[in-house]
Amino acid sequence: MGDSAVWVAVFTGGTAVLASWVTTLGNARAARVQAEASIQVQHRDRVRSSRRDAYLELMEQAHVTGELYWKVGDAYFQLTDQDDQMARIEELRTQLRTAFDPLMRCVRVIVLEGPESVAHAARSVLEAASETNSALWRVSQGEPQARERFDEAQERYRHRLEEFIEAARTAVITL
Repeated sequence: MGDSAVWVAVFTGGTAVLASWVTTLGNARAARVQAEASIQVQHRDRVRSSRRDAYLELMEQAHVTGELYWKVGDAYFQLTDQDDQMARIEELRTQLRTAFDPLMRCVRVIVLEGPESVAHAARSVLEAASETNSALWRVSQGEPQARERFDEAQERYRHRLEEFIEAARTAVITL
């Protein structure tokens, strides 16, 4: 009977050690899985935040540009003298050149950050701004129907900006 008590004690002890080892192994795996999940969530949050900031910056710069386009129409309504109108348009063109660089920088950041659907929409905004600026140059040169082409280009710019906003919203939601 003494021998069986020793064997029971050895078996019980061995079982306890084995159970402890299995539990430790399981806990280590669970901790690793939890740490990896936490890292993935933090990465996703950083990417979301970075992209959101880039999208907001582009929208802000696009708004500045859009306001300058809007002021072109104001120049026609508020100034009756054509020389005064052209002087104001030249002033706005200078302001638009200054506003174009930050807009272009924002687009480049978004192209870098992705995703491709938003990058494409951002490039379309920049392209529309470039087309609108070119149309305004034609207005300043007194070309026939230049004002109508500027108005059409400005409308395309607003439409492309709306498309960008929708693409950015979708990208932020799905990330």
